[in-house]
Amino acid sequence: MSEPCNTFAEGDNLAVLEGLSAGSVDLIYIDPPYNTGSAFAYRDRFEGHAAWTAMMRPRLVEGRRVLAETGAIFVSIDDNEAAHLRLLLDEVFGEDNFLAQIVVNLNPKGRQLGNGFATSHEYLLVYARDARRCVLDASSPDLVIESDFPLVADDGRRYRRLPLRNTNKKFNPLTAPTLHFAIWGDPDTGEVRTTPFDGAVEIKPVFGDGAPAVWRWSRPRIDQRPDDLVCRRVRGTAGDRVDVFQRDWRHPVGGARRKKLRTIWLAEEIGSTDTAVAELKEIVGHVFESPKPTGLVRRILETMPADARVLDFFAGSGTTGHAVALANAADGGRRTCLSVNHPEPVRPGSNADLAGYRTVADITRARLQAVAEKVGGGYAEPGPSS
Repeated sequence: MSEPCNTFAEGDNLAVLEGLSAGSVDLIYIDPPYNTGSAFAYRDRFEGHAAWTAMMRPRLVEGRRVLAETGAIFVSIDDNEAAHLRLLLDEVFGEDNFLAQIVVNLNPKGRQLGNGFATSHEYLLVYARDARRCVLDASSPDLVIESDFPLVADDGRRYRRLPLRNTNKKFNPLTAPTLHFAIWGDPDTGEVRTTPFDGAVEIKPVFGDGAPAVWRWSRPRIDQRPDDLVCRRVRGTAGDRVDVFQRDWRHPVGGARRKKLRTIWLAEEIGSTDTAVAELKEIVGHVFESPKPTGLVRRILETMPADARVLDFFAGSGTTGHAVALANAADGGRRTCLSVNHPEPVRPGSNADLAGYRTVADITRARLQAVAEKVGGGYAEPGPSS
């Protein structure tokens, strides 16, 4: 029988981490307590930043130990501890392994309570275990839209034209001499070749001001992919000239088109706190005040291979496990997720309490069991940790 998609361990997360093998996970996502005192289930009012950092340090150290050399960690945080967490992650993972500090727009309307600005964002800090070996791909197929590719070929495929010349002036005949050469093209038929042919004109790469440039492709690559190039007349500052362009296809051969992720993630792309509450309510009820949307975690999952071993040791309502099951159902992936949660008592009189949940771990368990029933992937529980 195949390994279940979701496994849940109830207990102290540090003890669970210490029991895991080194390098046994590929991706960690955690949403630790934010040290605000406002979360309904966690008693997360730590006495000062030092106490919060002291709580987090050994857990991040163990997280680094169990993370594979090719892996990465994503940590959600707000303004209260963002600066201290950044320093702590630099200490544990190394400054050279910092990948990004992403702004996540989880509350588009902004928080209207209290004084000051209407905060509408949190942060996502991203570090590699080893940046030189990390397999994280900071791109997503979901960001690619049809309008980015306005042209249509005779066979119906959509594409856009990109200059074949390198537009970065750091690359020129002095810095890249092997890429400065003449090619031949016919602007009437669009045909491009590396050798002369009837009707063709000689074309050398130049910048808009006429200064010598270089091509982005080598001669062998042009010979291999002539149908992906087109020759056209263009209007420049010095008058009309002939230039060569790449046909950049919407659906390239050999894999799905992806677009680099920006460092601002909008609620319209990944969901908001409101949509997260709604999706949790649909599956187990309104029992958690500020869950993360599954869309946020699914975007994180897209940056790693589809068989990634995922770990969330501040599992909260179980968003990460839910997102892993949804991602597998969508693309046939074989991701697995270990969720860990402490049996922290829920607040008396809270929605969770009124719904019959004694601890936050009870909520995590209920959600992941419901996900297994509704989405699939299976569920397992090794038993409580000491």
